[in-house]
Amino acid sequence: MTNAASSETGSTDGAAVDARVPVVVLVSGSGTLLQAVLDASADPDYGVRIAAVGADRPCTGVERARQAGIPTFVVRPADFEDRAAWDVALAQQVADASPRFVVTAGFMRILGPVTLGAQPVVNTHPALLPSFPGAHGVRDALAYGVKVTGTTCHVVDAGVDTGPIIEQRVVAVEDDDTEESLHERIKVQERDLLVDVVSRLAREGFAVEGRRVRIGRG
Repeated sequence: MTNAASSETGSTDGAAVDARVPVVVLVSGSGTLLQAVLDASADPDYGVRIAAVGADRPCTGVERARQAGIPTFVVRPADFEDRAAWDVALAQQVADASPRFVVTAGFMRILGPVTLGAQPVVNTHPALLPSFPGAHGVRDALAYGVKVTGTTCHVVDAGVDTGPIIEQRVVAVEDDDTEESLHERIKVQERDLLVDVVSRLAREGFAVEGRRVRIGRG
C-alpha cells in the first residue's frame, strides 16, 4: 500500500491548479477532530484539501463541514439490508470524492473490506496501542493503573485498533485523574497528532511495509 503527494502547481492554460492532496474525513459525532484539520487546512502550506466529509448518521461534524463549504454525505447502516451493502454504498460515496486517503475522526463504525480496500484509512485512538484497544481505551488504561497513556495514529485494518502504527504521543496519568480529566488531556494531544500526521502523509507520501508505516516513501 503506498501513497504519495504531488507538489506541482500551474497549468498549461495559466489557471491555478490546487496541488493540495484531497482527503475524505469520516465522522460520527461533534467533529472536534475534524475541526482541528479544517482549521489547519485553511493554510495552503498545510498541503491537504478536505474533499468531502461523510458520516454514518446526521451529526454536528457534518454541520461543521457544511458551514465550511465542504461537500458532505450521510450513509446510515439502517438504510441497508446488511453491513456488506452499507460498506459498498459508503465506499462509493468516498470514491466519488477521489481522495488520496481517508481519515476517520471520531467515526464509530468498523469499516468493511470494500471501503478499506479502496485507499488507505487513517485513525486516531486515545491510548498507546496495542494496549487498551476498543471503545473504552481511556477508562481501561485508568482502571489498569498505568502511569502513562496517550494517543496513537494508525492505519486501519480489518481488526479493532490493530493496524500499523504511524505515530504516538504520551500523556502522563495524574494520581487524581478521572476518566473525563484524563480524556481531556489526551484529546489535546490527539488533535495535534492528527493534524501533524495528516499533513506529513499528504506532503511526503508514505508506504505501509508489514507492521511499519514509512513516511517519505510514497
